[in-house]
Amino acid sequence: MAISLLAQTIDQLSREKGIDPEIVIAALEDAMVVAARKYYKTAEELRSQFDRESGNLNVYAVRKVAEPVTDSLLEISLGDARRLDPKAEIGGEVHIPKPTEVLGRIAAQTAKQVIFQKVREAERDIVYAEYNGRVGELVHCVVKRLEGPEVIVELGRHEARMPRREQSRLETYHIGDRVRGVIKEVDRAAKGPQVVVSRADPLLVQRLFEMEVPEIYDGTVQTKAIAREAGERTKIAVQSKDRDVDAVGACVGMKGMRVQSIIRELRGEKIDIIEWNEDPVGFATNALSPAKVSRVSIVDLQERHLEVVVEDSQLSLAIGKKGQNVRLASKLLDWRIDIKSEEEKRREVEAQMAGLLPATPRTPLEELAGLGAKTKEKLGAHGVSSVEELAGMTPEQLMEIPGIGEKMVQKIAAAVKEHFEPAVAAAPAGKPEAAGIEVGAEPPGPARETAPDKAAAEEAPEETEVAAETAEPDSGKAD
Repeated sequence: MAISLLAQTIDQLSREKGIDPEIVIAALEDAMVVAARKYYKTAEELRSQFDRESGNLNVYAVRKVAEPVTDSLLEISLGDARRLDPKAEIGGEVHIPKPTEVLGRIAAQTAKQVIFQKVREAERDIVYAEYNGRVGELVHCVVKRLEGPEVIVELGRHEARMPRREQSRLETYHIGDRVRGVIKEVDRAAKGPQVVVSRADPLLVQRLFEMEVPEIYDGTVQTKAIAREAGERTKIAVQSKDRDVDAVGACVGMKGMRVQSIIRELRGEKIDIIEWNEDPVGFATNALSPAKVSRVSIVDLQERHLEVVVEDSQLSLAIGKKGQNVRLASKLLDWRIDIKSEEEKRREVEAQMAGLLPATPRTPLEELAGLGAKTKEKLGAHGVSSVEELAGMTPEQLMEIPGIGEKMVQKIAAAVKEHFEPAVAAAPAGKPEAAGIEVGAEPPGPARETAPDKAAAEEAPEETEVAAETAEPDSGKAD
């Protein structure tokens, strides 16, 4: 028996799209019903049926046999029904043929659109059913075309897409390139290809290690965590279930052959293989490699907050380029990590200790005797508000203040000295410690740095020497 041209077309279409021929036939029948309804403009119930022997698509108006007839468009009397079909009974259905030769070009175009839509929906259902259970699987693809930032790849008989966010920063793609990626998701509602393939997902690194490292494939070595910035660096934490197997050594391979193969696949991306540790302190020490960590402390266990202290020379290495190293370590641990140098930690401790000590009392500058109001005003304009601040300034700093010269510096030194001397004099004889001053020590607080006093004391011998030199000629004349 010869197969009609329409039946051959249906078989060819079903093979090309990989869908069941019955789905194509159902699409044809639905298209014929839509075209007939549009042509006849009727409210009758229409049905279409494909005749496999003749290859024809027939359209029928379906009416229900009823007595009495209430709706002539949907029902037919028993007498009229038996004239069309002698076996008709009440409650049954009668098919009244509708001519299809009269369907015009517009109706045919409508039927074509319906067929395409039905076939496309069937194809999408097949793709979703095939790949939905394969999410996370490593697949081989061939670049088919580039659509803006997206890369369209061939995945078997179907197409997949690689969005910009799923591409490695170091890679550029050309038509015909063979790439490996993981199936990230299957989007049933997408307009284009439904399958999303990724080259930037951390799961790609895990699948590549499973292919290259037999110990990971058979479960002897487990991949516990992965943190990745695609195209730049990946940190992977591994743990061995066998005491005789070194997890890191198994992943690196002899002379680094295994990990170098993965690095080549990732176009030179750096990979740090780290020993897993259940203790967050030990794990953080490993995760921040290649930097050497001095100590790690848990700041807040509930908030998962760690503080790491490193040598000053290791700080930049621990943080990494643009914070990459500590950022990846934080992702790997799923802890917040604060890194400080030894110097920063020392200053922080000193500040905390200073906060525990009682505050030194401050004497307002207005209470200092021996200085005029204008001089105090000049000092106050320069930011000096207390006697203790004034006592801590050097003569050079004082002379930088406009309106204060060398003589005024000496006057200020004398006034400051006079201010602190009563505290020393108040101590009982033989017990200087009672005034809070040690024997042979300078005055307490800022007073022990009374630079103006020291300058005045150094200038006094010079004045004595000048006076002595002046007196010698006079004594010669007297002789």
